[in-house]
Amino acid sequence: MKAIVGLGNPGQQYAGTRHNIGFDVVDEVARRWNVQLRPWKSVADVAVVSARGVVLVEPLTFMNRSGDAVGRLSTFHKLEPADVLVVADAVQLPVGQLRARRSGSAGGHNGLKSIIQFIGQDFPRLRIGVGRGDPKWDLADHVLSRFAADERDLVAEAVSRAADAVELFVEQDVEVVMNRFNKNL
Repeated sequence: MKAIVGLGNPGQQYAGTRHNIGFDVVDEVARRWNVQLRPWKSVADVAVVSARGVVLVEPLTFMNRSGDAVGRLSTFHKLEPADVLVVADAVQLPVGQLRARRSGSAGGHNGLKSIIQFIGQDFPRLRIGVGRGDPKWDLADHVLSRFAADERDLVAEAVSRAADAVELFVEQDVEVVMNRFNKNL
């Protein structure tokens, strides 16, 4: 079994923010597969898609504690870290750019840092560029902001391409995803 974990913050006030782009990707995959995520042990919304050997996950523990939900799900489903693809925002990348990696550090991302504490750093990740914004702005304010009108089409396309990358990961592996999707815009 594989897991696709989209990072974000629960609650309507965070919907559509840069930090929640991981949730947006999982929502798109769920829409494509015609499945619905449901609450699981008060730590995540999940959809077990047995026919594909996948569990879709949106942690409800807030970004900085994502590892709690991922750790519990990994133990419950007996998942190896290499089978857990984490989808997250990346301020280091231009808006809409995708970057897949086999493993690595948190790169300053608190959600990834939390997951590393629970399952180690040897899990694949798919990062989606949300831009850095004005360097004078507080980074937390930036990632909790919504996309500007002129970014929305690019973001919608990135979410669709990221969902394509997720489906490829499920069918193949992260190496194939890296070769196909790690291209500059």
